[in-house]
Amino acid sequence: HKTIACYEAALPLTVENCRQQPRQHPRCGTSFLFIFMFVSILVFALIGRYAVWINVLLRLALLPLVAGITYEITRFAGRSDSKLACALSKPGLALQNLTTAEPDDDMLEVSIAAMEAVIPENAGDDEW
Repeated sequence: HKTIACYEAALPLTVENCRQQPRQHPRCGTSFLFIFMFVSILVFALIGRYAVWINVLLRLALLPLVAGITYEITRFAGRSDSKLACALSKPGLALQNLTTAEPDDDMLEVSIAAMEAVIPENAGDDEW
């Protein structure tokens, strides 16, 4: 999270710069899973109750919809500074307080090396 935040802030990827970044990130997988659970509860509550096998098929069929809605919410929350985006991000960021810890310098060095390996040479020619 810290290295990605450093990269997104257009700072040089150094241990010192990464150390100053927050360990929470609005587009983290933890936030995605939290929002996914919430969206799935809402969507699946709308489909009603049928025979078990029909419910299973409906839930499987609706998983891409739930994942897509969750992706768009997470993407919006990570790219916007609006009050709505902040409100959508808060639960996931709070959950990250439980699931993440401050990395030591060795961990930051590894994350910097990994990030540098995937950054395109020409930032305008983003191919990933």
